[in-house]
Amino acid sequence: MNKTDNQMLVIFGASGDLTARKLVPALFNLYQGRHLPENFTVLGVSRSDLTDDDFRKKVVGQSKYLEENIKESDAAFIDRFAEKLFYEDLGKEYDTSYENLRKRIFDLDKAHGTGGNVIFYLSTPPSLYEIIAKNLADQGLNEEKRGWKRLIVEKPFGYSLASAKALNEGLHRYFKESQIYRIDHYLGKETVQNLLVTRFANSIFEPLWNRNYIHHVEITNAESGGVEKRGGYYDKSGALRDMFQNHLLQIVSLVIMEPPIGAGPDEIRNEKVKALKSLRIMRDDETLHNNTIKAQYIASVINGEKIKGYRDEEGVDPESNTETYAAIKFFVDNWRWADVPFYVRTAKRMPTKVTEVVIHFKSPHHQIFKDSGMNNKDNKLIIRIQPDEGILIKFGVKVPGQGFKVERANLDFYYSSLVENHVMEAYERLLLDAMQGDATLYARADEVEAAWEFVDPILDYWKNNKDVKTYGYSAGVWGPTNADELIEGLGMWRNPSENLADDPGFCVIC
Repeated sequence: MNKTDNQMLVIFGASGDLTARKLVPALFNLYQGRHLPENFTVLGVSRSDLTDDDFRKKVVGQSKYLEENIKESDAAFIDRFAEKLFYEDLGKEYDTSYENLRKRIFDLDKAHGTGGNVIFYLSTPPSLYEIIAKNLADQGLNEEKRGWKRLIVEKPFGYSLASAKALNEGLHRYFKESQIYRIDHYLGKETVQNLLVTRFANSIFEPLWNRNYIHHVEITNAESGGVEKRGGYYDKSGALRDMFQNHLLQIVSLVIMEPPIGAGPDEIRNEKVKALKSLRIMRDDETLHNNTIKAQYIASVINGEKIKGYRDEEGVDPESNTETYAAIKFFVDNWRWADVPFYVRTAKRMPTKVTEVVIHFKSPHHQIFKDSGMNNKDNKLIIRIQPDEGILIKFGVKVPGQGFKVERANLDFYYSSLVENHVMEAYERLLLDAMQGDATLYARADEVEAAWEFVDPILDYWKNNKDVKTYGYSAGVWGPTNADELIEGLGMWRNPSENLADDPGFCVIC
C-alpha cells in the first residue's frame, strides 16, 4: 500500500453542493477507516461569509449527507473530524489577490505539521480553473521547494477539442502536467477498475480478448431520472458531452487498451491514450448518418405519475434539439479490434438506472447443436458497473432429458458478497489516490484531447447538418424505436434490468 504523506486539502468552491454531498462524506469515511495521515487538515475556500465553526456545521454537524454517520458515531469522534476543517473567505470574487489565503495556508501548515504538502481541489466552474491557477502561482503556491503541490479539477474539461486544448495550455502555464489531476468519478468505481483485472489477470479471458473471439461490444449507460435542476447546464451540453466524451470513453479505453508493461500510473495511462487514438474518427456525413442516433425524451406517464418532456424542463429552450439520448457505433483501427463493432449509448429517462459493459463472443465455427435453441444465444461477459455491481457470464448448458436441448445459464459474482471488505465509494478512492500521488485513475492532458478529437466531428455534424433528426422517445422506455437499427443484423440492444442476473428462470451456478 502506498504511503500517505501529511498534507492539507484546500477546496475551492467549498460552500457548494459537491463539497457537502461528496467530498466531506468521502473524507469522513477515509478518516473512519484510518486512511488519512496523522497530520491532515482541510481548508474550505469560497466567496461565502463563513467562520470555521459555520463551515463545520454546514458540512458536518448539520449536513443531511452525514446524518447516518453522525447517528452511528461517537460525538467525540465527530468533533475530532470536524476540528480538522477550516474556512477562508475569498471575498466577492475568485480573481483577487490570494495573499491572505497564502498566509492562512502557511499558518495552518505550521500549526498542524502538514509538511508543505497541499492539494488544491477546484470544485468550481471550469471558467475559473485558469484564474485560480494563476492566482495561486502569483503567491508561489504552485512551487514545490518545500513539499509537493497538486491540483484536482472536475469535469467538464472543455466543451470541444479547441476549448480542452486551451484549458490544458492555461493550466500548464502555472502547474506541471505531473501536478494536475483531472477527476472522473466513474474511474473510481471498483467495477470499472476491475475491467483491467478481469482482462489481464485471468487466462480464461486474456487470450480471447480480440477480434478472433469477440463479435461485438456493447456499453450502456442509462439513467432513470431526467435533467432535474440542471436544465440550464444540460441544454448547453447534451448527452454526448455530459457522459460519452468523458465517462464512457474512459470505459472504452479500458476495454480496448493493450496490456501495459506494468501496473504503474504512466504505463496504464500511456496505453489508454493509444487506445483512444486508435478509435476510427467519423468525418463524412454518410458515415455519421449511419452510425449515430440522437433523441430526446418526451412527456409520458410512469406508474401513474405524469413526467415532463425534456423541452418542458426548467431552464430548457422550448425548441431545444439537445440530445438526452445518444447512441454511437464505431470501430477501432488496430490489430486487436479490426472489424469489431462497438455500440455505446447513454440516455436519461430510461426504465432503470444502469451502467454495464457487454462482451458478445462469437459462436463456435462448427455448430453441432444447430437445432437446439442456441441461435441468438451467444456467450456474453457482462461487467455491471452500477447498480448490483458484479460480473456475469452467460453460457449454454444441456437441459435435463433426452436429446441436446440447450439453455443459457448464468455464472455470476457480486461485490456485495464481499461482506468482510469495505468497498470504497468513487470519491473516497480517488481522493486517497491523489493524496498518495497515484494518478492511475486520473485523465492526462493528451487523453482528454484524444477523446475530444473523436467526439468533435459528431457534435459538429449534429449541430450543422440540417438533415439530422432528433427523435423522440417516451420517458420510461428504452429510447427511440429505430435505435435497434444501429445494431445491424444483430437483433437489438440488451435492455438490462436493475438486477445483474435478469433472465426469467435463470440458473445461478455457485
